Amino acid sequence: MSSPQREWFEKNYYAVLGVSETAAQKDITKAYRQLARQLHPDANPDDPVAEERFKEVSAAYEVVGDPDKREQYDEVRRMGPVGAGFGGPGGFGPGGARFEGADLSDLIGNLFSRGRQRGGGPQAASTGPRRGSDIEATLTMTFDDAARGATTTVNVVSDIRCPDCFGSGAAVGTAPLSCPDCGGTGAVAEDQGFFSFSSPCPRCGGRGRIIEQPCTTCSGLGSVRRPRQVKVRIPQGVRDGQRIRVKGRGGAGANGGPDGDLYVRVQVEPHPLYGRDGDNLLLSVPVTYPEAALGADVTVPTLDGDAVTIRVPAGTRSGRTFRVRGKGVATPKTTGDLLVTIEIDVPTEIGDDERVALEALAAARTGPSPRAHLEV
Repeated sequence: MSSPQREWFEKNYYAVLGVSETAAQKDITKAYRQLARQLHPDANPDDPVAEERFKEVSAAYEVVGDPDKREQYDEVRRMGPVGAGFGGPGGFGPGGARFEGADLSDLIGNLFSRGRQRGGGPQAASTGPRRGSDIEATLTMTFDDAARGATTTVNVVSDIRCPDCFGSGAAVGTAPLSCPDCGGTGAVAEDQGFFSFSSPCPRCGGRGRIIEQPCTTCSGLGSVRRPRQVKVRIPQGVRDGQRIRVKGRGGAGANGGPDGDLYVRVQVEPHPLYGRDGDNLLLSVPVTYPEAALGADVTVPTLDGDAVTIRVPAGTRSGRTFRVRGKGVATPKTTGDLLVTIEIDVPTEIGDDERVALEALAAARTGPSPRAHLEV
């Protein structure tokens, strides 16, 4: 049994979405959209738990959000005891019936076939649209560009739709043909008494179509692997390690399916002056001992190029931090502050006049020693 089919037995998609099994289709869609907004990777950067939950919710909605798949899913779930292993307590008949040589995936495949017939027209899952794969790239940015936002390009290597056959896999001037043996379903049925089992069509390999003249560029695959450049808009205020989703710029989809997404992981280079704490900028500013002791007006730079003046009160100690509001990193939602931390600069070399002045200051100092609390 394939992994998605096995999950149908093991996972309650209604519980994943927080709805009842009798919920209306519109209520299922409403619940999914609410959860998707809360758990989307763009809203929860660097949160692996939210990302995994987002994937789980998306997988659940892909099944029960589609009326036809939901009907098949409900039918499979009603077979619960069979999914437990074709026997044992709760199986078919007293003690549970056992089907020697029968593969559960065949039974599931037969359910799919019946579901398609009810839906009006055969179309196997293998012949339906398939979404392309997601890909990831790393982009290194300067601190300034990350704070202000930028439009740039990233180099990726991925599958792209074949430029000659446009994804059909057939040579130019031809088209794929529906498999005559399976009627385009990709599966053939075999009646074995009470049950009808399905298996991949041996002629088309389960694809439901036959390509008599494959495209010479992609060898019939419909896609080719190529390096390419993707234009990316990085929003202002992006943080180091954050992932940016570029929808539809991943691997090529198959059979008319949508392309996957590109995830750009940003690496931000350090700034020579500023640090960053969330949306706040951090700046250390040295002042002289007289400035700290007597007080001074100190001019400091900001990331936007302007300069601001802060008042350092008399008696300011090293390590004290002053906040300049609205001069931090601006994001689409908020703007941080500039946090200026004062550091008293102690010279390592002093001239003769400075030494005389400092000795006079030391002699003129009154009051208890600053180390009196040490009691030594």
